[in-house]
Amino acid sequence: MIESVGNRKGVFHCFSEDYDYARRVLDAGFMISFTGNITYKNSPLPALASRIPLDCIMLETDAPFMAPVPHRGKRCEPLFTREIAAKLSEIHNISLDKVDEITTLTAIKLFFSENKLKLAD
Repeated sequence: MIESVGNRKGVFHCFSEDYDYARRVLDAGFMISFTGNITYKNSPLPALASRIPLDCIMLETDAPFMAPVPHRGKRCEPLFTREIAAKLSEIHNISLDKVDEITTLTAIKLFFSENKLKLAD
């Protein structure tokens, strides 16, 4: 449906589909976000996330639901986004600081016009 109206900006929240669907989402110009379920023991999402460029991934917590490990079963809080970033750091084998940098720039590109926000070098 989104492809038919020509929208080319947005994020697929709490992504949990397969790689073929992810490819369609990315090819259409959208971002993919992962939540606490990427940290669950038997989740297929780490394997999927490893195939997605980090600059196409956004972080979220889906608070108050789906708290990441080690907070699973508790009320999810925005602070727990750090756990999702840490999991992506592990998956992509890069530093947590690099995940923070890349996903922050991705969020800025999605939510702010380049004309409205200039980043310091």
